[in-house]
Parts: sequence; C-alpha cells; structure tokens
Amino acid sequence: MFDLYKDEFKKLKPKEILEIQIENPDYKALVDLADINYCKLLTPAILEDNSIIAKFEKLNIQNSFHQQNDDKEKYGAESIFATINKTLQPAFLHYYIQALENVDINARIRVLNLGVNSGDEFEVIKQYFSNFKNLKFIGIDYCPSAIQEANEKFKDDDNIQLLEADINLLDDLNLEPFDLIISIGTLQSSNLNFKLLFQDIVQKYLKKDGAMILGFPNCRWCDGQMVYGASPKNYNFPEMSILYNDAQWCKKYLQQKKFRVTLTGKDYIFLTATSIRK
Repeated sequence: MFDLYKDEFKKLKPKEILEIQIENPDYKALVDLADINYCKLLTPAILEDNSIIAKFEKLNIQNSFHQQNDDKEKYGAESIFATINKTLQPAFLHYYIQALENVDINARIRVLNLGVNSGDEFEVIKQYFSNFKNLKFIGIDYCPSAIQEANEKFKDDDNIQLLEADINLLDDLNLEPFDLIISIGTLQSSNLNFKLLFQDIVQKYLKKDGAMILGFPNCRWCDGQMVYGASPKNYNFPEMSILYNDAQWCKKYLQQKKFRVTLTGKDYIFLTATSIRK
C-alpha cells in the first residue's frame, strides 16, 4: 500500500509534512518508509478506530556535513558534524558495544583511536566498561577544534592523551604498538590512501596479539538524523560497492595475519578482529 504514496513523498520539500491514515500500523514499516524517503517520522495521531495518522517530515538533504568542503574544520567544533552524536543512536551504540565486548576491552592496556574527533568512542568505554581507568588511551585527529573539545571533555581523565596530528604522518609520533586500534569512519577519507595506510597501521602499530575495530559508515547524516545507506559521490541513491569492497579486503588481509574477523552492524558496519596466534 505504501507505493500509493510514492509520488507524494517525491513532491515534499524540506520541512514539509505528509500525513497518511493507516489501519493496524506496523511501526517498523513506518520507520523504514521514513528512512527510504529521507523523512523524519513524527509522533502519530491515534484515532478511535485503532488507526493512526502517520506524519512524515521531509529532511533537508543539503543540511549535511557530507556537502561541506573537505578541510580540517569540516569535522570541527562549529561544524554540522559536531551536532551529531552517533552514540545516541541504538543502531550504532549496540553494535559498537558488541564489538568492544568481542575484543575483550577490559583485558586490553593500550588503546589507539584514529580519527577520535571529540572522543565519542572513548566516552562509551568510560560509561559502559569497568576497566576504563586501567586503560591507556591515545586519540589522534587532525582537526584542532575537535581535539580542543575532546581535551575539555576528558580533562579529568589522566589516562587519555589526545594529539592533533595527520594520520598520514603517524611515524612522526614515535608511537609504541597498541593492544587495540579503533577507527570509525576515518580511514576511507579522500585524503588517505586507504589500503596502504591500513597495511602500515597493522604492521607497525598493532601488537601481534592485539585487536582492531573498524567502523564503515553505511549511512548518511541529514538534518542531524542518521539515514540508512551509503551514498558515494555521483550517486543519488545508496550504493554500497565501495563499502563492501573495503570491508572484505580488510577482512581477508587480517585473516592472512592470523586474526579472527567478523562483520556486524547495519547503519555502521563493524569489522572486529582478534588475534588467534598461539
């Protein structure tokens, strides 16, 4: 029945609302319908005959950090990106916590986050895992204002060190290998040579008995809302070939290095790798 409203959804302009009366509503279907049509599902009006008026508000697709120029402050404290807190999204948080459990975060000692930004991933570990104070964290990002914000956020945590640096120049930092390396939505950036950099990171900065968590975005952020499906440049619809190719390539490479690798998630695809070396 939802195909009947395809044209109405297409006509919507940003912030306009489409109302549909539905009997015996399937709320999961309504959420999916909103996602597919780049809308926000608003609180429905409940009618006396057990039907509802479903309300869909069109998102402003242009109100997205994806549309901004690719410079250091694209992800800065005053950017559109800074208004996003992906840890408030169950579709991100559930699978990220699952990945942390799979790598046994409480048993790790040194943790590196590449593309730490304001430190959301460290906040989750602090909130949900008991061994936080016994871990040593280093976070790296090339955005000055993001690092400044993260330093303020973790000013009372002396086990966290945050560095403003270019991931392309990791060798300049003289870092020792880590028990766990985390990178969420960073290594695929256009200014990085993804495969060569990934190999370098594994060979130089990951302990032989270490673990890794990579997050591949399978979503876009529009009007502050996470919308399912990666949309590369030159596509106006989700197309996941690059995502699948990168994730599968990393999986095969790590398996060759004697890691057990899993791929989980939905809006973010999480690659979790743990060493199986004896």
